[in-house]
Amino acid sequence: MNLESIQNKLVKIRHNKLFELFVISVIIASALLVGVKTYDVSSTMHKVTVYLDWFITAFFIVEIAIRFSTEDNKKRFFHDFWNLFDTIIVAISLIPIENTDMALIARLVRVFRVLRMISFIPELRILLTSLIKAMPQLGYVMLLMFIIFYIYAAIGSTLFEDINPDLWGDITISLLTLFRVMTFEDWTDVMYETMAVYPMSWIFYLTFIFFTAFAFLNMVIGIVVNVMEEEHRKARFEKEQALNEEHAAEQDDKMDDILKELKYLRAKLDEK
Repeated sequence: MNLESIQNKLVKIRHNKLFELFVISVIIASALLVGVKTYDVSSTMHKVTVYLDWFITAFFIVEIAIRFSTEDNKKRFFHDFWNLFDTIIVAISLIPIENTDMALIARLVRVFRVLRMISFIPELRILLTSLIKAMPQLGYVMLLMFIIFYIYAAIGSTLFEDINPDLWGDITISLLTLFRVMTFEDWTDVMYETMAVYPMSWIFYLTFIFFTAFAFLNMVIGIVVNVMEEEHRKARFEKEQALNEEHAAEQDDKMDDILKELKYLRAKLDEK
């Protein structure tokens, strides 16, 4: 068995759907294993979890080795964020959990192994990429929301401080109170308390809720949805482009075979 045949088999394994599903299953199992370790278990069960943890780590090493060996351009393997992320997570997982100063870090890193699912599920990858790319636009929305919060906190602290200093004593506490109002956490109790002194203060609360809970929330959703649609279009285009390139490569191979056959026939005719 030569190196090329081994390489071809590894490529088939890497792109096999059953293999991908098995990897995802192991990732889920590793996440469940972290949860099991939070319980008080027997010494036998503890040993089982340790062995399972090392098996999972060993499997991840083999899986990354397969991905690296089947990469066309190995120098650029770690230029891909997810390849680098997976490798770092697995490398840190090699730190012994027990009786070391790094035990806590190793346990925490094992929790993050579940994030490896993102590198295997394209939809999750698109969602995360969309959220990251939407951050600049969301930053302006957050800035505008903070301005609205600050204005209303200043007004609330000025008008309602004497009514309830615990909620409106200063602008910092007022900001926390407004966050409570925005998340609808017993906000009517806060409103009715001020309405007992200022009957028209309901306008203050309703306008604040309209600006923050409704208007800004819809703006955030709209921005994220637009970016996600763009990412989906880009993913579809890349998939179609890859299929076209694959089809073109197949056609080139067929043409090469035909040319070889023609050359062979011509050589035979020349011999006669």
